Amino acid sequence: MSLVFEWAALRALTESAGTGGTLRAEAQDFRVEEVGAYPLSGEGDHLYLHVEKTGHTTAHVLRELSAQVGVRDRDIGVAGLKDRHAVTTQWLSVPAKYERRLGEFALDGVRILDTTRHGNKLGMGHLRGNRFVVRVRDAAGGAAEAEAVLNLLGVGGVPNYFGPQRFGLGGLNAEEGLRVLRGESRLRDPRVRRFLISSVQSAVFNASLSLRLERGLFASLLAGDMAKKHDTGGVFLVEDAAAESPRAERGEVSATGTLFGKKTKPLTLEAGALEAEALALFDLTPGVFSSRRGDRRLTRVFPEEASVTPQEDGYTLSFTLPKGSFATSVLREVMKTEVDSAGPVDADSAEDAGGEE
Repeated sequence: MSLVFEWAALRALTESAGTGGTLRAEAQDFRVEEVGAYPLSGEGDHLYLHVEKTGHTTAHVLRELSAQVGVRDRDIGVAGLKDRHAVTTQWLSVPAKYERRLGEFALDGVRILDTTRHGNKLGMGHLRGNRFVVRVRDAAGGAAEAEAVLNLLGVGGVPNYFGPQRFGLGGLNAEEGLRVLRGESRLRDPRVRRFLISSVQSAVFNASLSLRLERGLFASLLAGDMAKKHDTGGVFLVEDAAAESPRAERGEVSATGTLFGKKTKPLTLEAGALEAEALALFDLTPGVFSSRRGDRRLTRVFPEEASVTPQEDGYTLSFTLPKGSFATSVLREVMKTEVDSAGPVDADSAEDAGGEE
């Protein structure tokens, strides 16, 4: 199986023909609003900045903030990384002593919408999710089909694939990541090497999830699965799949897949056999990921507050996803196109991957 990302290689959940259409004709067509994990107290030693940006990665904004205001990189807090090819809003934090110097910060396409205080630095992953508002053009008459598919996803969940943002320009990052794992890469930047290896982890996860869909196992559980409760986040070993699968069919729990690493044990029994099959597609074993910590990732997520608004030339989709999930997984089900597959994305603009970084 190829490591190059292609939606066509990953099984879709819904069977509709798709609306087709065009994304990101303008930056304003793709809007992302970060949903915080907790309310801000309004007091404390850290100043939180509500920032809107267009045409910049989060990493670039952080570098400019550091350079212009004088705050050290390690003292700037961020919950997640957002794409440059969109209008995005998110929170950043800096020590409150830099408040007076914020007036020196200026970057075209970036606005500080609001500031407030809080007691702790903002940490990576300190968000509940992201709210997406996406305009799909060149799909006149597609709003009804989009709404029908979105309703199905709200009930049955969305395959929680890593989207093309994870795999870089042309979907090639995982191929270079494999060379890193084999000691064949000349790249020395440790951050880039970690990101490229994570692309290989993501490719294996996607392949394993696609196998579950092909075999009709998306909404059920296998013996050996580590399942997660959607309401509490609790994780448990599935020993009796027949007894636990009705809970999965009701959307109360879902299987998790493995992002292989030294701290994450591979699945066992039937679930382990399926993941071993996915690894074998790339001629890999769990041991090659010993340089990474590893993690578990839900195989499905449920869009919240989802709606479709018809437009003259298409429609606008609005929905909220939990952190680490990709809007492109929803858009692929609705549009049935190679959504964003060749987008110019790099390590700076990778979305949060659910605790791997």
